[in-house]
Amino acid sequence: MSDKERSALPSKYNPQESEKGRYQFWLDGKFFEATGDETKEPFTIVIPPPNVTGKLHLGHAWDTTMQDTVARMKRMQGYDVLWLPGMDHAGIATQAKVEAKLRDQGKSRYDLGREKFVETVWDWKEEYANFIRQQWEKLGLGLDYSRERFTMDEGLSNAVREVFVTLYEKGLIYRGEYIINWDPKTKTALSDIEVIYQEVQGHFYHLRYPLKDSEEYIEIATTRPETMLGDTAIAVHPDDDRYKHLVGRKAILPIVGREIAIVADDYVDMEFGSGAVKITPAHDPNDFEVGNRHNLERVLVMNEDGTMNEKAGKYDGLDRFDCRKQIVQDLQAAGVLFKIEDHTHQVGHSERSGAVVEPYLSTQWFVNMQPMADAAVALQKDEATKVHFVPERFERTYLHWMENIRDWCISRQLWWGHRIPAWYHKETGEVYVGREAPEDIENWEQDEDVLDTWFSSGLWPFSTMGWPDLDAEDFKRYFPTDVLVTGYDIIFFWVARMIFQSKQFTGERPFNDVLIHGLIRDAEGRKMSKSLGNGVDPMDVIDKYGADSLRYFLLTGSSPGQDLRFYWSKVESTWNFANKVWNASRFSLMNMENFTYEDIDLSGERSLADKWILTRLNDTIEQVTRNTNKYEFGEAGRALYNFIWDELCDWYIEMAKIPLYGEDEAKKQTTRSVLSFVLDQTMRMLHPYMPFITEEIWQALPHQGESITIAKWPEVKAELHDEQAASEMNRLVSIIKSVRNIRAEVNTPMSKQIRLLIQAEDEGVRVELESEREYLERFCNPSELVIASEVTVPDKAMSAVVTGAELFLPLEGLIDFDKEIKRLESELEKWNKEVERVQKKLANENFVKKAPQKVVDEEKQKEQDYLDKQAKVKARLTELRG
Repeated sequence: MSDKERSALPSKYNPQESEKGRYQFWLDGKFFEATGDETKEPFTIVIPPPNVTGKLHLGHAWDTTMQDTVARMKRMQGYDVLWLPGMDHAGIATQAKVEAKLRDQGKSRYDLGREKFVETVWDWKEEYANFIRQQWEKLGLGLDYSRERFTMDEGLSNAVREVFVTLYEKGLIYRGEYIINWDPKTKTALSDIEVIYQEVQGHFYHLRYPLKDSEEYIEIATTRPETMLGDTAIAVHPDDDRYKHLVGRKAILPIVGREIAIVADDYVDMEFGSGAVKITPAHDPNDFEVGNRHNLERVLVMNEDGTMNEKAGKYDGLDRFDCRKQIVQDLQAAGVLFKIEDHTHQVGHSERSGAVVEPYLSTQWFVNMQPMADAAVALQKDEATKVHFVPERFERTYLHWMENIRDWCISRQLWWGHRIPAWYHKETGEVYVGREAPEDIENWEQDEDVLDTWFSSGLWPFSTMGWPDLDAEDFKRYFPTDVLVTGYDIIFFWVARMIFQSKQFTGERPFNDVLIHGLIRDAEGRKMSKSLGNGVDPMDVIDKYGADSLRYFLLTGSSPGQDLRFYWSKVESTWNFANKVWNASRFSLMNMENFTYEDIDLSGERSLADKWILTRLNDTIEQVTRNTNKYEFGEAGRALYNFIWDELCDWYIEMAKIPLYGEDEAKKQTTRSVLSFVLDQTMRMLHPYMPFITEEIWQALPHQGESITIAKWPEVKAELHDEQAASEMNRLVSIIKSVRNIRAEVNTPMSKQIRLLIQAEDEGVRVELESEREYLERFCNPSELVIASEVTVPDKAMSAVVTGAELFLPLEGLIDFDKEIKRLESELEKWNKEVERVQKKLANENFVKKAPQKVVDEEKQKEQDYLDKQAKVKARLTELRG
């Protein structure tokens, strides 16, 4: 856009108007697309793919805004940036959503059949993918849509099959009957990390199992009496003298009447309870291992939906918890159950459905994790190969999990997902695992199950680049990636899986850095949830305050690894900041009529204010660049805020009005040049944080180039740095602030002229201050301004000390003594009463004992505040009365 095409900014900042059409302008210009330009260094981020289960929440907005900030800065720094977008099919979660929708229509997936059901889920995916893209647009995310991926698209499906088959051929994937975590609600297996443990108030049920051919019995205790129907043994410790004579004998399983063995096993804790435990190999992981050691039968007494099956006898068809109630009554009636104790224990719940997880005997597919985990841990021991966690403490979290890894159950009893590439021969039962189906497909049946969602998303950093085609251009150029941004809640779920899968299949780490953030909480620190009704839709925030305000709040409201509390008031304050930027830019542009990019000339004679703002610009560029590179967005944002609000707006623009409104054309041109340059550089720095408003302002400024998105990132210019000017300006600002503070203290408005005497500590300071007289007269409004190495100090004067000088403001010119004394006496009376009231309250023992500590502390704080104000007024009165 040429200078002639520049448009004036509207008089009022309206984020909705400012953001309208801006994103399409970026897309049309293809500014976000990676170019493959070999002259540029590549920089890659892959988006953590949101689930197509619904719309994005505030956590997504936070996560993606951090990525966008990094990507935008790197693009401006001259990198060939690829920020790759995509979405996750989210097997269990998406299938559950679609099944719920079908239930509302009075249907089930079985009514549709597998093929039609999967088609229905694809329709759902398309609908919600469009919602997500619309939200990405509103947030202003600079994504390369030409490379958008989905975890079930053709390329990624090919990568999944390649990984499965390769691991199977290496003996790292196997199929076996094991106790797994089972979700009876969604009727699928869960991996260990999909189980959330919650404290539940339950019971210990104490039972007596009779011994065969004896009047004796053996005592055991259980928290799940319904599983006793599947008992196949009682175990005791081999060193337990109480039971040595019973090992090898038989007990009778109550209700069922089945004979079960009494075995000796080191698993049993002699000190806990009776020292004897019932063994149910099909319903407990530890019992499963005991059963393997003693060749015990595995009796499964439950169905996949959590109801009892035919092996449960008369309880067949009952829900597991209803069965528990009934069997407790029957055991009590039979005299078997002799004691019930209250017992608080940790019970696993499905992370997806909330159902109580059932340890369940099932034939599933597993990954042998130890070899891959060992390789991933070894990766972290070399600085050149390791993944750098930010903050570093999360590396310990990751390593602890990897070093205590268990085999990964990867099969899920779902219809939506990557179908397991295994087929079973209809006649021989032979298992075939392959990248393609067997040729005589009519004789084979494919495994009904699908793979765990994390199996495919664990390949995300390289499968999205064209792997397993090692010659794919994107894979060769953009992998490994540079940074991953994600929450600490999925280090185990996702980050760990990406690292060990990447090491296994590419030999490299998937990303150089992983930036870990916390969770977004409400203003009270509670996790946002539907049940609490405290969630905030990021689109609602954008509709009210604009995307830039939301982004800036999210970026600056927390430090890496910490949780973030959401406050509407803080978003409003960032809107105020954006409005300040807008108004300052608009004022500047109003004074740049017919001023073009070619007119910018910083070689002229610069004022103190010019030299100072250019020096502070250099400092800010250094701080913002350094902190953004370290992912310290809060620190970078604060540096920008302070520079823009305090220095550029409150000081430089005010000082620039002197030459801008003056008659000296040369000074005007220099001021316009400095103002134009500083605003341009500031908008570039602010752009990754607030992309919409900065693009609009930048387009209105004298500039070169199509868009700020591809404008060059600011660099420190040593030739514009002047520490002496910065030091002089700091003194000047201190003087002006001191005068304003004194005026405020004695209630003298800025409109009233005053005498101002400045005593410089040496001739050098005096000369400097004399050269700044124009500023002092403009911002202190003196009736007389004396600057000297020695001044005659009046008898009664207000004073202040600044570096290199002392100020004196004669009271006679500032106030009417009689009126001021009268006003202060009235104020003293007010503070005397407040002190008396609060001290009387704190002297009341009943109040101090019964009131909440917070209330008592607040009253003590008030007392201190009132005493301070009382003392200050007394001191002023003493001074005035002489």
